[in-house]
Amino acid sequence: MYLTKEEEKILDGEYGEIKEKMFRILVVIGDIYGADRMIPVSSCQISGVSYKSIGEYGLEFLESISEKGARVVVPSYLNPAGVDLKLWKQLGYPENFARKQMRIVRAFRKMGIYPTLTCTPYLIGNIPRFGEHLAWAESSAVSFANSVIGARTNREGAISALASSICGVTPNYGLHLEENRKPDVIVNINTELNEISDFGLLGYYLGRVLKNRIPYLRGIKFATTDHLKALGAAMAATGSIALYHVEDLTPEARNFKLENLEKFSVDEEELKEEKERFSGEDLDAVMIGCPHASLNEIKEISALVKGKKLRKPLWIFTSRFVKKLSVDTGLSRIIEKAGGKIISDTCMVVSPIEEMGFKVVGVNSGKAANYLPNLCGCRVVFGSLKELIEMII
Repeated sequence: MYLTKEEEKILDGEYGEIKEKMFRILVVIGDIYGADRMIPVSSCQISGVSYKSIGEYGLEFLESISEKGARVVVPSYLNPAGVDLKLWKQLGYPENFARKQMRIVRAFRKMGIYPTLTCTPYLIGNIPRFGEHLAWAESSAVSFANSVIGARTNREGAISALASSICGVTPNYGLHLEENRKPDVIVNINTELNEISDFGLLGYYLGRVLKNRIPYLRGIKFATTDHLKALGAAMAATGSIALYHVEDLTPEARNFKLENLEKFSVDEEELKEEKERFSGEDLDAVMIGCPHASLNEIKEISALVKGKKLRKPLWIFTSRFVKKLSVDTGLSRIIEKAGGKIISDTCMVVSPIEEMGFKVVGVNSGKAANYLPNLCGCRVVFGSLKELIEMII
C-alpha cells in the first residue's frame, strides 16, 4: 500500500505513540483487504460506546488513550451509550453501570468527539454529500449513508472508526470503490409495504436470506426516510448488508446494468410467515426507536396515545436533538401524559434492560427483533406502531 511521506512520519512515531498505533491499525486493515492507499474522510461515527458492549477493558483503554493525548482531527460522532445520561436514575438504570458509562463518555469527549450518542447522525445535521468518504461504524448508519445518501463507507469496527477519527483517513477498499457498489441480486417485492414495521420485517427477512450481498429492490413504489432507515437497519442486523439499491428511489439505482443478475421474489406469504416467528405473549413494555426515532415517528406515536392511559411502559428512544424538538412542539407532553417516556442517549439494545425486569418487549423494528433476544435475553412481539400501542392500552 502506498503511503505518503506524512503517513510514513506517523508510522515512525513523529506524531506520538497513540497516533502511530492507530495508524498501524489502519495499515494492517488496508493490507488485509488490498487497499492501494489511504483516503481522507470527512467524518467518523464511532460505535463501542455502551459499557454493556465494551466492558471494563474497553473503559480502561479509552481512558488510557485520552489521558495520553489522543485527539480527533475530523468531525466525529458517538453511537448510543448504555443509559440516558440525564434520566438514568429516574428510569431505574443500575447505578454502577451508569457511573462507568459516564466515564466512557467523558473519555470520548476529552478526545474531541461530539457526544451525540445517536445511531442516526443524519437526523441531527451530520448529512454527508453524495460520494463523500466516511468512516462510520454503526451498521444502520452505514447502510443509510451508503444507500439513501450515496456516500461511501465500509462497515467499520469501533476501533477502526476511532483510528480514522484520530488519523483522518481510511484504507481505500470495499465500498469506497465504485466497482464494489454494484448490485449482485435483483429482489422483486410483490407485496404492499405501508408501515415502518413492514419495511423492518422485509429487511429482517432479506438480511437472513442474502447475508452480505448487495440487493437491487424492485416493486417498492413509495418509501419515506423512516421506511428506508428501518429497511436498511434490519438487513444490516440479520445479515451484514451495508448497501442496497431501490429502483427509482435511491441515488445510485440507475447507475448499473442489471443483465444476468440472479432474481428472486418476496411475496406477502413470506413476510407473514416471518412475522409469525415472533411471540404473541403478554408484553412487559413497548420500545420504539431502533434506530433512533425521528420527529415524524414521535408525532405518529403521540397521535396514537393522545387522551389515553397506557397500562404498560412505552419507551421511545431518540437523539437528544430530536427529543428537544419533541418538547418544543408539545409532542412529548402528550406522550408523557399518557404514561410514555422519551429517552435519549441510549437504546433498548445497548442498555441493560434485562437487569431492569423487561422480559417480553414489543417492537416495530427488524433490527431490535434480531438483537433483543441475542443481546438482552428478551423475547419479542413484533407489530406496527398501532398494533403495539393497542396491546398496552
